[in-house]
Amino acid sequence: MKSRLSLILVSVLLVSAVINFEMFRSATAAGTNNQALDIERHRGAIEEWRKKRHQRLASDNGWLTLVGLEWLQEGENRIGKGQGNDIRLTGGPDYWGSVVLEQGALRFIRAPGDDVAVDGAFPDEVQMLSDADGEPTLVQSGNLSFYPIFRESYALRVKDSQALTRTQFKGIDNYAIQSDWRVNGRFIQGEEGQTIEMGNVLGQLSPSPVAGMFEFEREGKTHRLITLIEEDSDSLWIVFADRTNGHGSYGAGRMVYSDGMPENGRLVVDFNKAYNPPCAFTDYSTCPIPPQQNRLNLAVMAGEKDYHAN
Repeated sequence: MKSRLSLILVSVLLVSAVINFEMFRSATAAGTNNQALDIERHRGAIEEWRKKRHQRLASDNGWLTLVGLEWLQEGENRIGKGQGNDIRLTGGPDYWGSVVLEQGALRFIRAPGDDVAVDGAFPDEVQMLSDADGEPTLVQSGNLSFYPIFRESYALRVKDSQALTRTQFKGIDNYAIQSDWRVNGRFIQGEEGQTIEMGNVLGQLSPSPVAGMFEFEREGKTHRLITLIEEDSDSLWIVFADRTNGHGSYGAGRMVYSDGMPENGRLVVDFNKAYNPPCAFTDYSTCPIPPQQNRLNLAVMAGEKDYHAN
């Protein structure tokens, strides 16, 4: 009798073990499949992000169209293709008109005719806005255009929609997509009104509002990056340097936006979306330089590599 009971008990235990093993194997397979699906979804999202990034750069008003940066002098600045102008352009009429800078205010006196448009219209004279005022005033003739920017003083940013830098653009090399470079880190809120002095390639400094600190673990160490707030943005901005700069990635650093805003003390930053500043493509931009606090002792082998025109 005892032998029969023992045999029955052993059989029950064996059946239970088989069932538990099958359940474990199914759960493991499901977990593996879900993980593979998540990695595939992430890959698809990054590939789509890269496609849109390429489209923005290759557009007829993107950074690749930038062909000049002309600083304005106090008083009248004559502009055109012909000799005798203060600022000479490569196309359009011999004389486009004059940008007049007086006591910190700009106005454009347009040359007669319909060769030059101002924001799509043909006024004789108009007050000009720079990028510091919001949407800057755009002056255009054919494929050439310019608008004012303010970097401690005023300059004209000149663009050519048919510039070779744009028409011959083939794309940017990237590091391989790696899901582990999508980092869910801690977010430490900054103080109200906190700013940091951000330098640019012109050697100028300007205060930028700080959101807080992004903190994450990598290679057994804790790394920290200051995050910046941009007006009307639904994510935080990071300007950073790392050990790949000049050794695969652009020498002066890269930039990345967070995936959304912080939640419950956490912030997601996907370094697969790290991108080159405009200075990687043109000598006529005024890019920010990573602050000392954002110089990582870490090789971020994710995102865009250095750009070399074909």
